[in-house]
Amino acid sequence: MDNLSLRLKDVSEAGAYRLGCRLDELYAAVAEAGCVLFEIDLAEIEGKEKFIAVMAQAVCVPDWFGSNWDALADTLSDLSWQPACGYVLLLRNDNGTLGMAAEDHNMAMEIFADTIAFWKSQDKPFWIFFC
Repeated sequence: MDNLSLRLKDVSEAGAYRLGCRLDELYAAVAEAGCVLFEIDLAEIEGKEKFIAVMAQAVCVPDWFGSNWDALADTLSDLSWQPACGYVLLLRNDNGTLGMAAEDHNMAMEIFADTIAFWKSQDKPFWIFFC
């Protein structure tokens, strides 16, 4: 197993990072590590509603999803319909705002931080890569 796939299994290192490798290297490492990859293209995101909708689609949310921040937080801290040894969220075409106003960007980043911390408490890595 290569270094990246080993690192993806390391709960202590999991977090949010700027992607430091080629996409094909990440795809291969995620597959080798046995993680589930959620990939989102932020190029067309304009606002909170579109961001939440695209996130929901990427993680294949269940029917109960409420299309709001609380539902997104709950969903990312469950993922029982996507069993895996770890999770990788790849956010492509990030311009530093996730396509949202500052307040909404801050809320999304707070949810991401809480999600990473939750999965660490479950001894599962949750990675977020921006590119």
